[in-house]
Amino acid sequence: MRQTRTEKIKIKKKKKIMKFIKHTVTFIAANLVIGLALSVPLVYYGPFTNIKEMLVTTAMTTLRHQFLVTPFLSKAEIDRIMAKQKVEDDVNSDTSQIAVQAVATPVSAIPDQIENKQNNISDPYNGIKLIDISNDRYKGYIMIIDDPKRITVATSSKLGSTGMKLDQLVKEDNALVGINAGGFEDENGKGNGGKPLGVVVHEGKVLYGKEDTEYSVIGFNKDGVLVLGKYTLEDIRKNNIKEAVSFSPFLIVNGETTIKSGNGGWGIAPRTAIGQRKDGSVVMLVIDGRQVKSVGATLRDVQDILLQYDVYNAANLDGGASTTMYYKDKIINSPSSLAGPRTLPTAFIVK
Repeated sequence: MRQTRTEKIKIKKKKKIMKFIKHTVTFIAANLVIGLALSVPLVYYGPFTNIKEMLVTTAMTTLRHQFLVTPFLSKAEIDRIMAKQKVEDDVNSDTSQIAVQAVATPVSAIPDQIENKQNNISDPYNGIKLIDISNDRYKGYIMIIDDPKRITVATSSKLGSTGMKLDQLVKEDNALVGINAGGFEDENGKGNGGKPLGVVVHEGKVLYGKEDTEYSVIGFNKDGVLVLGKYTLEDIRKNNIKEAVSFSPFLIVNGETTIKSGNGGWGIAPRTAIGQRKDGSVVMLVIDGRQVKSVGATLRDVQDILLQYDVYNAANLDGGASTTMYYKDKIINSPSSLAGPRTLPTAFIVK
């Protein structure tokens, strides 16, 4: 069957279009390959030291992303960069410097340029204030709790074997607010949140931890004072610490910052932190990361934000895919895991 002249013209046009598309796709792909080939040496061997250090510190803090660095830099160079990130958190907090007030400093007593954001949500009846701290690099929230004695550690009902999601931990204790707390065993990013790393203390009882082992402790004593320090279980008992988990590093101790050089050594990632002002009010922070609209924050970023809120003692909590904040019946941030919020061993909750 012979093709008509019109059909031949249509086929010819179709072939031209397909040829154009093929050439365009090939051109784009080639440019991407060339761009990648040029950008890798530019990042690792070019003059952009800050970019290289940020990439190295970000990749080396997770097992899953180290392949982005190790093929291109020697172990000696990686070690040199990591050593530049100086954090001095070997000083314990001085609890005598915190005076928990019967009525803490009003949450409105914060810098005007931060306070006057349109999407702040106030809940003065509950003594809790939620503040949106998002900017062009990340999305995040700060929560200020007037009364530190309302804060406890919530634990998975199957602590030691299986974790629970933050909303479950909060609801089970009839609480209002929660953030993820201590770390947990997470081999290859496949941990189930069941086995805590370090110590867990609730209502003065040690639920997890070994005698004669020193832990990086983040907790509250019987007076509602945030206690940061390297302690054994015996030290925990002597200091009347009622609620505690383990993680690191401490970011602010006795009003002094601990990150002395570099970005803190952990690169850019989702972050969770907790701190306390001298009047006893507690500041909880989450920053989303590993997302198009929120790449994350460095530990120095977190430290600097907390300083803006007059935080006197503060510590980094488990971050990454674990970073989660719960407020008024829902998770209000965007956890980075595609599977949604992770299961956790512990959380700091507010009743």
